[in-house]
Amino acid sequence: MKNNYNISVLLFLGLLINTSCVSKKEMIYFQDIDGVEINETIKKYEPKIQEGDILNINVSAIDAMAAAPFNLYEGTGIGTPKPITYLVNSDGEINIPVLGKIKVEGFTTKQITTNLTNKLKSDYIKNPIVNIRLINFKVTVLGEVKAPGTYPVLNERVSIIEAIGMAGDLTIQGERSTVMLIREQEGKRKSVTIDLTNKKIFNSPYYYLAQNDVIYVAPNKAKINSSAVGSNAGIIISSISALISLIAILTR
Repeated sequence: MKNNYNISVLLFLGLLINTSCVSKKEMIYFQDIDGVEINETIKKYEPKIQEGDILNINVSAIDAMAAAPFNLYEGTGIGTPKPITYLVNSDGEINIPVLGKIKVEGFTTKQITTNLTNKLKSDYIKNPIVNIRLINFKVTVLGEVKAPGTYPVLNERVSIIEAIGMAGDLTIQGERSTVMLIREQEGKRKSVTIDLTNKKIFNSPYYYLAQNDVIYVAPNKAKINSSAVGSNAGIIISSISALISLIAILTR
């Protein structure tokens, strides 16, 4: 029976190794990357403002008194006043002092800056300087990564590669060829599949992420199969032992 048990263990280990195998091709990122030229549109990518975004807007000029009405601050207590931020409402607008409601949804911060500068210059301030920042840009990375979570992005631009890097990279059990990107735009949610092993990712329209994007890395087949084997290991060993014992009895 000892020999039979040893055989069952060897069979089980063989089964475990077989379900845990991952090829080199499935693990390597950006294969055959040499010679890839980045599309000009991708190079110039800028995120567009969406409903629910929060903007920080500062207006300055040589004449500080002329710019003051366009800069509101929270509270009047001790300490440095905190500038009021602007939440993009369900109509895609923000409400700026003096100027009133301004449509911002669907525009980049650069385009909004140009628009506000022109409005101020034409009627209110000589040579205004407008600075706009999107302050609640964040992305979420879930699944087979070392540190899943939600990550803030300070510079309003982050690639899927950088986001995965912030999450500590994929684990060895992560499926690299079918990473899911979930994005919500204009009230509609869509998902796309991205192959991190393919060099075409560098020219994908989804290479750079939009605010609130969600990345999900599914477990690969080896992880799924090993999980199934692990949860039923006792049953598998018992079944194999019983089968070998039966064969031993029948072949005596």
